Amino acid sequence: MAMQVYLVGGAVRDELLGLPVKDKDYVVVGSTPAAMLAAGFKSVGKDFPVFLHPQTHDEYALARTERKVAQGYKGFEVHTSIDVTLEEDLARRDLTVNAIAKDAQGKLIDPYRGCADLQAKIFRHVSSAFSEDPVRILRAARLAARFPMFKVAPETNQLMQQMVAAGEVDALVAERVWQELAKGLMEQQPSRMFEVLQACGALGRILPELAALWDGQSDQSTTSAGHLLQTMDVAAQQQQTLPVRFAVLMQAGQLNADQVKGLSQRLKVPNDNKELAQLLLKFHVKWPQIMTMSAQALLDFLIALDAIRQPTRLSDFLSAVRCSGASVEREHADKASQVLQKVLLAASSIDAGAAAQACTHPEQIKVAVYTVRLQAVRQALQA
Repeated sequence: MAMQVYLVGGAVRDELLGLPVKDKDYVVVGSTPAAMLAAGFKSVGKDFPVFLHPQTHDEYALARTERKVAQGYKGFEVHTSIDVTLEEDLARRDLTVNAIAKDAQGKLIDPYRGCADLQAKIFRHVSSAFSEDPVRILRAARLAARFPMFKVAPETNQLMQQMVAAGEVDALVAERVWQELAKGLMEQQPSRMFEVLQACGALGRILPELAALWDGQSDQSTTSAGHLLQTMDVAAQQQQTLPVRFAVLMQAGQLNADQVKGLSQRLKVPNDNKELAQLLLKFHVKWPQIMTMSAQALLDFLIALDAIRQPTRLSDFLSAVRCSGASVEREHADKASQVLQKVLLAASSIDAGAAAQACTHPEQIKVAVYTVRLQAVRQALQA
């Protein structure tokens, strides 16, 4: 069998949707690892043969099939062979819209009617093999956030419900959950991710703290769940950073400090995300009082934010407040932001080295630097 190369997956899907293609993945049929290496490709696959093109660095994977041998997304036995066909490789993919291939001449190979589902804006599983990998639930939810006009097919939602009931979602490792959650938060309409996860029951297993908002609520448009969904989409519309979106999620989800700490530990949330969320919960209620705070209180506030050492921390905090705050708080936002930025500039502009050199004992340095900063802040507020 002569070697054949096909463009597959998201690249074909996005091209058909008229969207920019960022990453290109290829499937190679009729080849072997030795032949790929001989052609100059670099091997990078750990669990199955994947190679990087010597010039473009695009990924080329040998056609493969998979067999479920254990619970969880790593419980697979992968089979690659020169005899594995393109149709067999596409059959193991998650959704029909991701199981379309294109050959070198531009011809589409669509054995599972992915083009029809693209036109109908439906996410449908390719086969029952979908149920063998719980990560696919997260991916489907994330794709729904990227393509909010797409709906999950009823039979696919039912299959995902069965996966949740079978405990497959419980086998997901924290790093993978956070990876998919973070990507979904950064998509066009994050609310769709949570709606899809809630509809199949996965939200209660992955983020039970948030799933509690849906308990006993029939009309989500006027509930706490509805507020969370709306707030997350506002953050997306404002193109906020991931730490801001995560902080807003925790605040809109009505989580307390202990819950944020527990969730962050469980999912191994990166520190910049976790810390901003904790700060938003701790100081959010003080927002209306910013304009009346003393110079010392303002300086202490910035120190608590660690904004002098990390200037972007203040802008992220202010962005999170704007996304999640009530209308009365948004009215104060611009003026209060100006005050805080002025205070931060003053506190950051002092010569900390000179203040330290003037001290006769090391234990005096911290107080001396703080005193100089406080003087600068007072002067800035009076200007």
